[in-house]
Amino acid sequence: MTDIEELLLSRIRDVEDYPEQGVMFKDITPLLADPAAFTALTDALAEIAERTGATKIVGLEARGFILGAPVAVRAGLGFIPVRKAGKLPGATLRQSYDLEYGSAEIEVHAEDLVSGDRILIVDDVLATGGTAEAAIQLIHRAGAEIAGVAVLMELCFLAGRPRLEAALRGAPLEALLRV
Repeated sequence: MTDIEELLLSRIRDVEDYPEQGVMFKDITPLLADPAAFTALTDALAEIAERTGATKIVGLEARGFILGAPVAVRAGLGFIPVRKAGKLPGATLRQSYDLEYGSAEIEVHAEDLVSGDRILIVDDVLATGGTAEAAIQLIHRAGAEIAGVAVLMELCFLAGRPRLEAALRGAPLEALLRV
């Protein structure tokens, strides 16, 4: 295990039975409260943005906003929020996706993504991959390319990576931690 992996893991708290019985929630708020850990995380994600040739960062609601915005600033790139449907004013593109029980929609401002953009999607956790897959579809529909997906933590037992591989079309999926 690398020094950065040890630092990040040491600042992630497990919360049993949250938000429901049987779930082990990975709480990143202690990491965000630690300036050294948050800086190390931001630097690592910004390095991925630079390495992948990203021209913009997309952050997925809501913790992807917290991580993606400082990454965009550090890498000198623009930041675009992908939000739950109904949260953005003006013209948007929407994408539906299935959840374990039901469905949801995400949206982005239509004018924020243009042909030629190379987008790095940033989020805190890759779980089942449903939201990331919907974001990839939304970005493709807008005419932009996917530079990759970068997450703090991948929950391997939920098999999000295999779900995303076809949608990524060869772009990398990078997780700083795999649990």
